[in-house]
Parts: sequence; C-alpha cells; structure tokens
Amino acid sequence: KPVPVSESVVPKEILENARKSLKTDVSKPVAKCSVCGAPCAPTSTEGLCWVCRRLKISAWHESDQQMSAQE
Repeated sequence: KPVPVSESVVPKEILENARKSLKTDVSKPVAKCSVCGAPCAPTSTEGLCWVCRRLKISAWHESDQQMSAQE
C-alpha cells in the first residue's frame, strides 16, 4: 500500500529560516576557559568553563567555612 503524503504543519519558509539560523549559531566562535582551555560556559562572565567555575565557587565556600571556624 502506498503511504499517503501528509502535509507539513509548519510552512516551508519557516523551516528554512530555522535551518539557516541554526547554521549561523553553530559557526559562532566559542571562548576558551582561561584555566583549562575548554569552551566557556555561556553564562560565565569570568571566562571559565562550567567545571572551573564550579571549582572556584566550591573553593570560596570552603574558605568561608574555614574563616568562620578560626574566629
């Protein structure tokens, strides 16, 4: 049995525009982490990847705990 051709719900023009926008998003240069060289986290303002950013936050947290224990 031949399968009936279904009409697309989304117009072809919109699909083409979406495909073109994806191609331009992929080609954007990604900043490198200043510590390890991995791609930076998109929300990072320090120029760190998500791993180095998390390590930095953890180190701050630990140093704050040590300071309060010494006082």
